Amino acid sequence: MMFRANIFLLFSLFISHGCSNSGSSLPVQLKYRAVKKSPEVLALYEAWFGHPKHISIGYSSHDPAVIRRQIHKAQALGISTFVVDWYGNREPFIDQSYALMQTIADKNKFHVAMMYDETEEEDGSTEETIADLTMFHETYLSPKSPGHHAYLTYEGRPIIFIFPKGGHTDWSLVRIAVDKWDTPPFLIDENLPDQYASALDGFYAWINPGKMGWAADGSNWGKQYLGNFYQTMLSQYPNKIIVGGAWAMFDDSKASWSLNRHISARCGKTFQDTLNFWKKYFPVDDPIPFVMIETWNDHEEGSAIEDGIPTCGSAS
Repeated sequence: MMFRANIFLLFSLFISHGCSNSGSSLPVQLKYRAVKKSPEVLALYEAWFGHPKHISIGYSSHDPAVIRRQIHKAQALGISTFVVDWYGNREPFIDQSYALMQTIADKNKFHVAMMYDETEEEDGSTEETIADLTMFHETYLSPKSPGHHAYLTYEGRPIIFIFPKGGHTDWSLVRIAVDKWDTPPFLIDENLPDQYASALDGFYAWINPGKMGWAADGSNWGKQYLGNFYQTMLSQYPNKIIVGGAWAMFDDSKASWSLNRHISARCGKTFQDTLNFWKKYFPVDDPIPFVMIETWNDHEEGSAIEDGIPTCGSAS
């Protein structure tokens, strides 16, 4: 059964300050730190529901009343920002959803950020990325853009997340292009740095069972993966923005692209463990800037927390 009260309990554990069990003896000298006493909590948001190629979940991502309800529910949990998956003009339906989200977020003292889904095409990938980001900047980040004050910034600069797909984009060329903006963005990529580390400003952890792979019973919840992510960022890339990852479960059986992958909720333990895992590597009084919940509402891959998390007992 789903019990929403369980999420409030787990969030209270996240924001409470206890002792850190550091996984490293190295002194923490992060260039980018949390603005407040805890990392700002973001949540990945899928804006494609209501489109016929996705499953029906009882609402449309184009319904303003639904968006307002979701924002209010997220705010009650301490979530400050929805990071909206965005595809440029490849997905006009999602672009319309994003426009609604930014406008409504601005009116409700909430934040929004964009996660750019990279094209899988090999030819022209870099040019398409630059064109898409330029369009986004002109449409949503300019002073005349509706709701532009709601966009997530850090140190006065907008944050753009990247979800890599084909791996054909030359991010060093993208960096040159976006540095020409009046306020250049921070570009945050998935997982650990690669050949374009110098062109990117930070990295985020994403749902991953670790080296042992996906277990049939979902028992590989990501402990090894998160440990490697945080330790590597701490020891090798302390000058980059570190965005922690948190997830409650994963089950892609409903998705048309299903690979039969599972991570068990473990009676709420998976969410509790991933949400607080950063504390094992960084002092709680000097926290990383952000932790991103993955996801708010991806019901196709079974990682959504918006309706609650499975528990093994009764609601309190």
